[in-house]
Amino acid sequence: MSSFDYSAPAELFLSKPAKGCRTKYRRFATAAEALRFAVEDLRVPKAFGAWLEVGDERFNSTEIQRLYEALIIRCANLSDRAPARVHNETDGRAIGA
Repeated sequence: MSSFDYSAPAELFLSKPAKGCRTKYRRFATAAEALRFAVEDLRVPKAFGAWLEVGDERFNSTEIQRLYEALIIRCANLSDRAPARVHNETDGRAIGA
């Protein structure tokens, strides 16, 4: 799953709609958005029989959780590499970005 494209368009399918929602299908601009919705908003994608389609590939609820966790780790690694900005105390402008 290391070559997974989080920026690719994705479609999320639910075999059972979420409470208060009749939709069983949702299209997302990016797979990252779809994964965030499935895990953070649905909370238990397995309970809704969720699966994700990205291009020609299909991912079940267990794979959705793994991809989401890999995304979180990837984002954390990127933020660790970002240079810290130091601000001038007198005027608040960033120094040496």
